[in-house]
Amino acid sequence: MLSIVIPTLNDGHRLSPTLERINAFEGAKEIIISDGGSDDTTFAITAKAGGKFYMSPKGRGAQLATGASAAVGGWVLFLHADTKLGPGWTVAANRFMKNPDNQFRAGYFTFALDDTSELARKLERMVQWRCQNLSLPYGDQGLLISRAMYDQIGGYNPIPLMEDVDIIQRIPKHRLENLPALAITSADRFKKDGYILRPLRNLFCLGLFYIGVPPRIIADLYG
Repeated sequence: MLSIVIPTLNDGHRLSPTLERINAFEGAKEIIISDGGSDDTTFAITAKAGGKFYMSPKGRGAQLATGASAAVGGWVLFLHADTKLGPGWTVAANRFMKNPDNQFRAGYFTFALDDTSELARKLERMVQWRCQNLSLPYGDQGLLISRAMYDQIGGYNPIPLMEDVDIIQRIPKHRLENLPALAITSADRFKKDGYILRPLRNLFCLGLFYIGVPPRIIADLYG
């Protein structure tokens, strides 16, 4: 079975399309919403989609860890609430999971934005370069991993920021695979903060993380 874990915090306005794409999965699955204290329609939308709803301490790292602890599937897909998986994702995921050689490998999807602008295409190309050359996909690309490997590398740490970089660092580069399907993420944060300033801020935070600045301090700077 595939367990899909989604951390949420007042994401009801964008959760339904994400769950619709997930429900297209052909095979046994469970949907786990790990919520950090929403006061909107998140619970009702989860129930309507047949998902399981768990309360967690606020913070994406803690919420992902909580969701993973509740998951019973032999494979787990971690996904952000504002990310919709593109056509063909179910085929790509099933093919990856059914290959016994992938028991101790992890997969991620190709980053895409729901924005038609050329700035969005440029950012997508930058992310693709980062993944190909640095083996550094982020959480908005999803992470498909077997339960055995997740446990072997220690899972998600309950940190407020950089939880995706933290776990990817513990997966050997040769054990990461780009799956042939899109992870289409909301471009709202880039439209709000700017297609230049937002990536620069992300890069600055990444640099702080690599030199050992505690994630809680980076989270305060990130806002």
